[in-house]
Amino acid sequence: MEGLIVYDIGPVPPLELAEFRLRIDGDVERPVELTWEEFLRLPQAEVLADLHCVTRWSVAGLRFEGVLARTIIGLCRPRKGVEWVIAYGREGYTTNVPYGYFARKDTVLAHRLNGEPLPPEHGWPLRLVVPSLYAWKSAKYLVRLEFTREKRRGYWEERGYHDVGDPWREERR
Repeated sequence: MEGLIVYDIGPVPPLELAEFRLRIDGDVERPVELTWEEFLRLPQAEVLADLHCVTRWSVAGLRFEGVLARTIIGLCRPRKGVEWVIAYGREGYTTNVPYGYFARKDTVLAHRLNGEPLPPEHGWPLRLVVPSLYAWKSAKYLVRLEFTREKRRGYWEERGYHDVGDPWREERR
C-alpha cells in the first residue's frame, strides 16, 4: 500500500486461517472466541479513514472493510466502568485504547484495505483500525481484545508514548 510505512516489533508468526481465533474477553458479560468464518459472518461495514503516524506522516482516504467495534461491543457487552481496551497482536504487540475512542462509529476490525485483502505487512488477516488516534493504536495481526477498567500500558506506551495518542492534540509522548 503506497504511503503506508511498515513498522513491526519483530517477526510475525505464520498463521493458517483455519487456526485463527479472535478472543474477546476481560470485564465483559459475554466473553467470545471467534473463528475466521464466524468473524466474517458478523455484519460487515466500510470505513473511509486517514491514518496518521506519530512520526508525522499521514495517508488520506483509505477504505477499510470489516466489523465495526460497535458490533463487537454489542456482542461481548462490556460491563459498566470499562475504560480501556487492550489490543493484542499475534507477534506480541499490545496497545491500550481508551474505550470512548474504541466505541466511535469509525473504529473497525479490518480485514480488507482499498478493496483487497489486508496485505501481510499491514496486519493480515485482521487489524484494529482506530482512525481518530495515531496509527500505533491500530494494532496489526489482531488476535485478542481485552476490556478493562484499569489502565495498562502497551508496547509503545511503556516506552514513553502517550496513553491516548490523539493526533489533533499531538499527543505523542
